[in-house]
Amino acid sequence: MLKQYDAERVNEEKWVRTAPSQLRVVPMTDWERLAVMATHEIRKYFLVDELFQPARVQLTYSEYDRAIVGSVVPSFETISLDCGGALKANYFTERRELGVINIGWPGVVEVGASAYELGERDGLYIGRGNPSISFRSQDPVKPAAFYLVSYPAHATHPVEQIRKHEVDRVQLGDPAASNRRNLHKYIHPAGVQSCQLVMGLTELDTGSVWNTMPVHIHERRSEVYLYFDLPENGVVIHCLGRPHETRHVVVRNRQAVLSPGWSIHAGAGTSNYSFIWAMGGENQEFSDMIPIPMGDLG
Repeated sequence: MLKQYDAERVNEEKWVRTAPSQLRVVPMTDWERLAVMATHEIRKYFLVDELFQPARVQLTYSEYDRAIVGSVVPSFETISLDCGGALKANYFTERRELGVINIGWPGVVEVGASAYELGERDGLYIGRGNPSISFRSQDPVKPAAFYLVSYPAHATHPVEQIRKHEVDRVQLGDPAASNRRNLHKYIHPAGVQSCQLVMGLTELDTGSVWNTMPVHIHERRSEVYLYFDLPENGVVIHCLGRPHETRHVVVRNRQAVLSPGWSIHAGAGTSNYSFIWAMGGENQEFSDMIPIPMGDLG
C-alpha cells in the first residue's frame, strides 16, 4: 500500500507558506511482478500523475535509488520546501541534493539569502546543506511551474544557476526515423557539478515522436522522465520493462515515469513533445548505458 505524508504550516508575518505537502512513497517492484501486472498496477508503481497542482508541493519518493520527484506551482504566495519530517531530517537538503527546472512562466527560487530568477526552461542546482529553500512566481497570474528531482548526497557542491541557452546541446536522431531531437545537458560531470544527480532536457522536432529509440538500459542507476509540451488530448505511449518482455503506460502532459535500472525507457507521442530526464545511482557517466539491439525487443 502506498503511504501518504501531509503537513501544512503558515507564517502570516512573512506570508511565506509551507503549502500542503504530500510525500507519496512508491515501493520497489521487479520484472517478475511487472510481467503479471494489470494496467492500474503498472500506473500505480511507475507513473507519477499528480504533479503541478496549484499552490502545492507535490513529492513522490521512489525506493529506486531513493529518488524524489516533485513540483511547486506558486501563485500569490511564496512556498517553502519543508518535508524534512518525512525524511527524518531537519530540512529537505540536509542529506540531499536538488535539481530544479522551470517549465512555466518566470519565477524565483530563494536559497538562503540568495534569489535566483528562472525563466522558462532555466534550471538550478541546489547542493546538500541548504536549510531554507522557497519558490515564488514573478507574476501571480502567470505562475511558474518548478519541476524538482532529488537524490541523496554524500558530498557538498555549490548552488548554481543554469541558463538553457548556455548548456551543452547535442542533436540526435533522424527525421526519417521520426526521432530528431535536441538534448540539453544541465547537471553533469562536464557542466554543473553534483554528487550523483544527472539532469537535462530533450525537445523533439516537429514531425518527430520517438524518444530513446533504439533503446538502452542503465544497470547502475535509475532514471525519471517528465513529459511536457503535449497538447490537451495528446499522449505518449511510454515503453518499460525488460527488453525481451516489454510493457507500456499511457502518459499525459506534465506526468512523470519512474524507470529502474533493469528497465528500458522509450516513448512515442501523438505529436512532438519535450521531456526532462534525471538520473542517480552508481555513477554519473552519461554514456554508461547498455544498448539493446532492436531484434531483442519483445
